[in-house]
Amino acid sequence: MIEEPYRWVEAIANRREYIETQLAAGSPIAAVGYRDGILFVTVGRARQKIFEIYDRIAMGAIGHPGDIERLRMAAIELASTEGFTRSAADVSLRRLAHYSLSSVMKSAFEQVYGPPYLARLLFAEIGSSPKEDLFLRIDYDGAIAADGLTAQPRQRFAVLSGTRQSAEWMETFLRKEHVTDAALPDAISLALDAWSVGRLAMGENANKELPERDAVRKHREEELAKAGIEAAVLERDRKSAIRYRTLADEEVRSALQK
Repeated sequence: MIEEPYRWVEAIANRREYIETQLAAGSPIAAVGYRDGILFVTVGRARQKIFEIYDRIAMGAIGHPGDIERLRMAAIELASTEGFTRSAADVSLRRLAHYSLSSVMKSAFEQVYGPPYLARLLFAEIGSSPKEDLFLRIDYDGAIAADGLTAQPRQRFAVLSGTRQSAEWMETFLRKEHVTDAALPDAISLALDAWSVGRLAMGENANKELPERDAVRKHREEELAKAGIEAAVLERDRKSAIRYRTLADEEVRSALQK
């Protein structure tokens, strides 16, 4: 009996190591605030990784496609039910994450005889003003990290990646380079640079320092020459209640030329 808690702890450690290995190759996602809203960007279109959840909420995800789809549908159902039983204005990313998705993912992770969710999620909720925007991440174990829920100054960006070093590099880069009131073309360029920083951190030759800007831009151009761009925005001032809009690959590449 005494050994049982230790076996559980060991099983959790093994499970965490397995999930981290499965997620390690996931293409990063950058979400950045810009002048008119929030932009999501990733590269590589083998499958969709950016989704609309509700009127003012979008999600990016890395991991197993089946698990991502299950969590996406759960988020949509929860938000739609809340909006129907109360009102669309009552649908809150905080409630969705803290009272529903986080607990579901935590429970699946800790039930060692069942399958965990092989997924990391990144959400953004656009507010009526930039100071009301919310960026929030949920990890496979239910852990939540959010920009705007603590006393620290808001960054108005968030990242998602398969490795800790990749995410840390992307955040460090964006803290230096992000401009809150940038135009959409500039935000696209910045987000793609952040993506490149994240991918470089996942390479075999990655070191402990951020790559030089020239190396980032060279890597970006090489990757964009052979892969597609997936992007979407949450627009603040649209007359429609639905703020989510996908950006076609051609639209993104055209914006990069401006």
